[in-house]
Amino acid sequence: MDGNRSFSSDFTLVGLFPNTRVSGLLFAVISIIFFVAMTANGVMIFLIHVDPQLHTPMYFLLSHLSLIDMLYISTTVPKTLVNYLRGQRTISFAACTAQYFLYMGFVGAEFFLLGLMAYDRYVAICSPLRYPVLMSRRVCWLILGSSWSGGALDSFLLTPITMRLPFCASHKINHFFCEAPTMLRLACGDKAAYETVMYVCCVMMLLVPFSVVVASYAQILLTVQQMRSAEGKRKAFATCSSHMMVVTLFYGAALYTYMLPQAYHTPLKDKVFSAFYTILTPLLNPLIYSLRNRDVMGALKRVRARRRGACAVVKGG
Repeated sequence: MDGNRSFSSDFTLVGLFPNTRVSGLLFAVISIIFFVAMTANGVMIFLIHVDPQLHTPMYFLLSHLSLIDMLYISTTVPKTLVNYLRGQRTISFAACTAQYFLYMGFVGAEFFLLGLMAYDRYVAICSPLRYPVLMSRRVCWLILGSSWSGGALDSFLLTPITMRLPFCASHKINHFFCEAPTMLRLACGDKAAYETVMYVCCVMMLLVPFSVVVASYAQILLTVQQMRSAEGKRKAFATCSSHMMVVTLFYGAALYTYMLPQAYHTPLKDKVFSAFYTILTPLLNPLIYSLRNRDVMGALKRVRARRRGACAVVKGG
């Protein structure tokens, strides 16, 4: 009976905003970050769609990375902001389950996509003549399908096991959303099956894509070292630097959250690292890829020039 009641009870999210004078400031900062992240990723998708010079495999994958960023930041931040405005911190069991399911799916898809994007950079630098064949449209769709399938598998495996655990201790989630390690701390009873599946999923989601990244960039470094042209080396490093920055930020925080033993976790650290890769990373990704990328900045200038030209024609008519 106690276990049955725990499934239907609401949870309380402690959230990111402490009951102090800085809570209003934190709310404003996170609201701005959310708005800028959604806008920047939306602009990236728009530019890649409308500019013919960005119709390449790398930017095709990058547009879907921006889409995933928009989706998974939308599963956590709006609820946090709404709870603050309404002065309540509750989340129903059904809403928590849905948030957990969607979040794990979107983040899992991004883990795989970032890993497979390293293969794109490997082919571009190590086998440039075969790039159109090795990164054909069929291969790009296969990469996307694999990424989404991996994320969906992660959600369908972990969500039923996690949300069927008896939450017979406290229903107070010391976090700003329903994340796996935090939910595990609330559960009681036998967690062996959950921990086994979590370990397998973490290996699949984190270590396998990360291994692809390491192997790809090891080959890239060997190829770059053999280049005689200083200009060629500069272009190769410029091509890879943006992706490496994103991978380092995202995987670094995620490895702490999901691979570090629970004994090394604290609620404050969990919030900080989770906020880093769930709130800041969707903001930083488009900024890193746009500000450090001449192609994207050039596309933005061309779109603005076409818009000014169209406005001039309308006014002249």
